[in-house]
Amino acid sequence: MPTDPTFRHTLCVPESAIDRNGHVNNVAIVQWMQDVAVLHSESVGCTAATVAQGCTWVVRSHHVEYLRPAFDGDQVEIVTWIADFRRVRSRRRYEFYRRPGGELIARGETDWVYVNVATGRPGSVPDEVQRCFTLPADP
Repeated sequence: MPTDPTFRHTLCVPESAIDRNGHVNNVAIVQWMQDVAVLHSESVGCTAATVAQGCTWVVRSHHVEYLRPAFDGDQVEIVTWIADFRRVRSRRRYEFYRRPGGELIARGETDWVYVNVATGRPGSVPDEVQRCFTLPADP
């Protein structure tokens, strides 16, 4: 089990993420939330454990708070972690920082549901999946 609950990924904002207002489009932020969640899951073996159970994670809801704009060419560090597990769900949090400098540009949260692929029904998150992650002391 990892000891640091956070996962960090840095990306360079591509021109394709810029909207007509000249900054990163909100849809790009949501896409990056999903992308970094998958990267984190794969890095700790959660994806393999989930597939072995015949399950997958689906999004129930996203919440994003946009604090500052990001622009073409900016380096953005995305920090994510699992806040908690609740029977069939898990809450994941995200923070987006401009690098260098460390300005917080956005923060968000996704409520994920653990779903059996064969039935399409939610199922309890098994211990072997939960053990892939370290939960923070203060979720």
